[in-house]
Amino acid sequence: MLRRRHTHPGGTVRFRIAAGLLGLALAVSPASTAPSSAVAARAGVRGVLLISVDGLRPDLVASGDTPAMHALMARGSYSLTALTTDVAITLPSHTSMVTGVPPDVHGITWNGEPPDGARLHPARPTLFELAHQAGYGTAMVAGKSKFVALVVPGSIDRWYVPTVSATSDTAVTDSAVRWIEAGPPPVFFVHLPSVDLTGHAYGWGSQEQIAAIAYADRCIGRMLDALERRGRLESTVVLVTSDHGGSGKTHGRSVPLSHDIPWILAGPGVRHGIDLTADGAPTIHTEDTFATLCSVLGIPIPKNVTGHVVDAAFGPAGKQAQAAGASGH
Repeated sequence: MLRRRHTHPGGTVRFRIAAGLLGLALAVSPASTAPSSAVAARAGVRGVLLISVDGLRPDLVASGDTPAMHALMARGSYSLTALTTDVAITLPSHTSMVTGVPPDVHGITWNGEPPDGARLHPARPTLFELAHQAGYGTAMVAGKSKFVALVVPGSIDRWYVPTVSATSDTAVTDSAVRWIEAGPPPVFFVHLPSVDLTGHAYGWGSQEQIAAIAYADRCIGRMLDALERRGRLESTVVLVTSDHGGSGKTHGRSVPLSHDIPWILAGPGVRHGIDLTADGAPTIHTEDTFATLCSVLGIPIPKNVTGHVVDAAFGPAGKQAQAAGASGH
């Protein structure tokens, strides 16, 4: 049995879900619906695939055995000097990634079991909520159980988190590939946990973690191959990033190299082979992921978000449009 917490209009309640029943419920949930006519994605875009490699430091992408990520960089735009949230820990940073605001705004400041009285879902709308409201099918496969915090009721059609604290990149990728082969979810988030887990066990930059990064890259390649088999690779915007870096065997606000993350975008309308940092674009932050993917999907960006659309990835280098700016959002 899996114990979860869940928000309720009357407060916070606890309930238990049988793992087998949970898997069945998720397996029959639809995730391939088309958007409503009220939104218009960028030309040629049929979906987005957001992949987060937990704990992936960008210098280890550049120097590692990472052909899939390097191929995305060659056919897309990227930064190896992007920055995560100030706290540089998993759940708060991922929540910023999909809400476009920092942890003190979205309210998910915990990273393990939520403390008594803590907020259990973000205080700001997630990418999944906005996409679902716009008529897109949504899906998530995450390698750590804490990601249930992102499953705002009614926002993700099909989702999986492990019944233990964490699972493997293999298990996550096997599920993701099956779901892609069955019909790629238009808005799909995949979280690979093992680079972070290996960093905590052996150290950031250790030979063991370098091997884990190479394996995560192969997992990314498997997902891209699955999209290609479905004839959807060329119509999917793929964004590969991370929640934090690290050094020694840890990461966090005061730990060196914890704030450095990769940010790699490829797909319809994205400029090819562009190092956004070298091309003069402002520093990319993890909150920009939310704003950029909303823009790709034609979803109005909420006011008062921190994230900006990384316009330089789609056209001439220049100032990023502020998320609540002149477009009327």
